[in-house]
Amino acid sequence: MSIRPTRRQFLETSSAIAVASAVPKVALGKETKPTAESLTKVLYESFSPKQRETVCFDWDHQDPKRGLLRTFVANNWQITKPEVVGDFYTDDQRQIIRDIFEAIINPEWHERYDKQLTDDAGGFGNEQSLAIFGNPNADKFEMVLTGRHMTLRCDGNSADHVAFGGPIFYGHDTGGFNEGKDHLDNVFWPQAIAANGLYKMLDGKQRKLALLPQTPREQQAGFRGPAADLPGIPTSELAGDQKEHLQKVLKMLVEMYRESDQQEAMQCLTAQGGLDACHLSFYSDKDIGNDQVWDNWRLEGPSFVWHFRGAPHVHVWVHLADSPEVKLNA
Repeated sequence: MSIRPTRRQFLETSSAIAVASAVPKVALGKETKPTAESLTKVLYESFSPKQRETVCFDWDHQDPKRGLLRTFVANNWQITKPEVVGDFYTDDQRQIIRDIFEAIINPEWHERYDKQLTDDAGGFGNEQSLAIFGNPNADKFEMVLTGRHMTLRCDGNSADHVAFGGPIFYGHDTGGFNEGKDHLDNVFWPQAIAANGLYKMLDGKQRKLALLPQTPREQQAGFRGPAADLPGIPTSELAGDQKEHLQKVLKMLVEMYRESDQQEAMQCLTAQGGLDACHLSFYSDKDIGNDQVWDNWRLEGPSFVWHFRGAPHVHVWVHLADSPEVKLNA
């Protein structure tokens, strides 16, 4: 007679399997924490045939409407139909999905991300779905978690040339759709405050280059390459203290994610020439409250786009690679 393991036993066993089979061993006496990728393998192994049929796909699976589904990104979408909170997943699987999410996000950001999820979707798992591409027991695989104002990925460096596993999205609507000029309680707005701090450091000539009259479509996050005449102020022309402030802004942008993703993002940026190869733009057409704290701004390089749209609430599109040949699928 078989005895069904308790939820605690299941998770303890799953974590042990993940650590033993997928995580590099560390020195004796130090605990090894499961990664998002090792947990994805555990989740994959726990799926029933019906579950795999519904949410697991080949690496290059093509969707009739979205094209290469693995690389698609949008501000509000479901990559598959079953929601995380629904009865499609077991309680144990939902816990693993939550653990994967927490492994992707910097622990210091868990509380802020939970606020965003509560405000936008009623909490983690609501209006969220996932898909796994490739076989986690083979060379290439990627898990994509989507929902309102969220596209997150973990790929164990399976996806070539890109940071974060591919294009990602984050955003926050604190309620009412149209936020006030101060964006009260918006967890991502401090990034815009930091960027506007740099704008205030610019002299008159620099501001004429940096401030543009019309925000481009937020979905226009494809790479324009090293030969493009990028709009805004070339960051190479910033003074030393201005460049130092921009480095702080960049650090704020990437700090939300796990250390390995931060490092990969910096490697991609370095490969295309670093911040000195980028341009910085602010846009005056969507200035909430007419306070000249620019709600919309964009940092862009040959294969780097961080597009921050703060009006009417925060939408941020992120596309970062080590080569401009990588295409955006949005």
